[in-house]
Amino acid sequence: MPATDAEALRAGLTPAQLMTLEALEIFQWRLAFVRRPLFQAPIPVLFDRGDTRYVVIEEDGTLNEQPTLTLRA
Repeated sequence: MPATDAEALRAGLTPAQLMTLEALEIFQWRLAFVRRPLFQAPIPVLFDRGDTRYVVIEEDGTLNEQPTLTLRA
């Protein structure tokens, strides 16, 4: 992913979300996309290196390992 795309995905994330994201990237999790619902905090979605699991980083930086997001195939 080009640097500008990575920067665009990170734009608007809270400092707590960014800290958690950086920690997970050490373990080869990748930021796949960020949902940006109107009038709500952004929702970063990360996948593990095998693309078998995904997690959401909440606004306060905590991990939601059982998000209720519906992903398209």
